[in-house]
Amino acid sequence: MTVPHFRTAYMPLAVPLYGEEFAADPGSVYARLRAFGPVAPVEISPGVSAYLVTDRQAALELLNDTETWAKDPRIWESGLPPESPVKPMLGWRPNALFNDGQAHRRYRSVITDSFARIEPHRLRQQVADIADGLIREFGATGEADLVGQYARPLPLVLFNAIFGMPEEDGPRLVSALGGMFDSKPENAIKANEDFGQYMAELIGLKMEKRGDDLTSWFMDHPAGLAPEELAAEVVLTMAAGQEPTTNLISNSLSRMLSNPDYYSTLSNGALTAHDAINDVLRNEPPMANYSAHFPRNNVHFHGTWIAANQLVLVSYHAANTAPDVLPGGDGGSGDSGSRSDGGAHLAWSAGPHACPVKQPALLIAITAIERLTSHLGDLELAVPREQLQWRPGPFHRALAHLPARFTPITPQKTGVTPWSSPSSSTRQAGTSTESPLSSGSAVPRPV
Repeated sequence: MTVPHFRTAYMPLAVPLYGEEFAADPGSVYARLRAFGPVAPVEISPGVSAYLVTDRQAALELLNDTETWAKDPRIWESGLPPESPVKPMLGWRPNALFNDGQAHRRYRSVITDSFARIEPHRLRQQVADIADGLIREFGATGEADLVGQYARPLPLVLFNAIFGMPEEDGPRLVSALGGMFDSKPENAIKANEDFGQYMAELIGLKMEKRGDDLTSWFMDHPAGLAPEELAAEVVLTMAAGQEPTTNLISNSLSRMLSNPDYYSTLSNGALTAHDAINDVLRNEPPMANYSAHFPRNNVHFHGTWIAANQLVLVSYHAANTAPDVLPGGDGGSGDSGSRSDGGAHLAWSAGPHACPVKQPALLIAITAIERLTSHLGDLELAVPREQLQWRPGPFHRALAHLPARFTPITPQKTGVTPWSSPSSSTRQAGTSTESPLSSGSAVPRPV
């Protein structure tokens, strides 16, 4: 049997989603794509074509129709070269993301049941402790890259801990997971290899000795995961937690620090971190395009004929920001004004494969932002928001850097008052003394 190479399907008008143009101005690209109708031809990597659903109603139909659409990519994947940079994100694994029916329900139960064992107040305290440790590292300098020094390492340190790995392995994890979202083939492939090695060591460690951590809970779940399934489930939950959480924190901070309505929040609480996060989830979702699906048979979908097993992605970003979806929708430019009403969006996806850990993700992002802005009351961007650089890639909406400045602060008296500075009274008004800095590691014990 000859397997068709769907990656080379002829799409003469396919619009690339992997270059600098898309990263710099996704709104203009989505406007071009909407001209095709609800479904548009795109390239997610040179020579790798797909269809992108840009319409909200069409997206909801696809995400909820398990009879027409499947999640298993293996037939499509067989046409990809081994070195394809999209393979780490789209290649089949025995986990909840790439399976349907009973297999999907079994895998998903492992994730939902295990995360349900994490107590929210304890998770919040872990995030606060890690945030304090990171702020302590750059607080005295008066400036920081809030991506590289805060938003990226914070969830990394957290996940490294709650999955049960030693603190010193944290840098390996952030490098590997960040690279998996890279549009450059050599970076994505190397990152995938590094992550595989990290995973092998993590599972080996827990095979020898269980702990009070997610990996051990996955292992002991009644679903009885085989070793390959266990690895795939941990890969999914780490990757789905690290990169999107980093982007959610940094994208939200960039909005808070560039919009006067949010900027006032730092001193008078006019709008909250939750408002900024809702704004981002609707207008600049950290995962912009994903939810890979494949038609089980040739299908005519919203005016487009799609061959069986052809890759179809959902654009949460385009669907959320279409001019006819929300009053004042920004079309995907990211300039949403000060809307913070939390209108409906698809950032968490929908249907049976919707994000299973939405609440922990929100708790992490909100706590991280509140902790930073409460300690650094005069935090501001070092450059205008329109000059910020965005990382290229078809799947994410991710800042490369977020340079900021503030009045330098230093730890005052460990265990009593978190911070002191020439204007500390303003900051301490919004800072709890119940979560002081630790003189030791910023990494709390695993949940």
